[in-house]
Amino acid sequence: MKRLVPTAEMTLGPFFPREFARGANELQTGKDSIQITGRVTELDGRPLDNVVLEIWQADTEGRYDNPDFFGWGRAATDAKGVYSFRTIRPGRVQGRAAHINFLILYSGLMRQLQTTMFFEAVSDPVLDLVKNRERLVAKREGTVYRFDLRLRGDGETPFFDD
Repeated sequence: MKRLVPTAEMTLGPFFPREFARGANELQTGKDSIQITGRVTELDGRPLDNVVLEIWQADTEGRYDNPDFFGWGRAATDAKGVYSFRTIRPGRVQGRAAHINFLILYSGLMRQLQTTMFFEAVSDPVLDLVKNRERLVAKREGTVYRFDLRLRGDGETPFFDD
């Protein structure tokens, strides 16, 4: 009887070329725009290069169906693990606090990661259920909101199941 040798699981791909996220990180520009930036790190605090982040959000009125605001963007981290989006602050959506949804893709991950960034630590049906909820609240620095993501280890960002 021939024995089969076990192989590793498939990793999430494709392996993203740098051009994959170029130019898709500016959802809105102008005087009412805000910047969302952060750093993506691994277990040991090491920055991760070329992590692809996608966001989707409502417009300022809390609508996802505004034909003048697409509400979706994509960015990739640089060698220091830093990403950046230029967008607008979303409005409240039917009983939810203002938030932006994040999808994280990285070569070698076994699945995509999903999380949500909130602007304040207020009552929200999702945020209220999360242990370490402060890790989902961006830190405001003027018109910049800093939202760091730790993929594993101490200080890990809470991620949601698919």
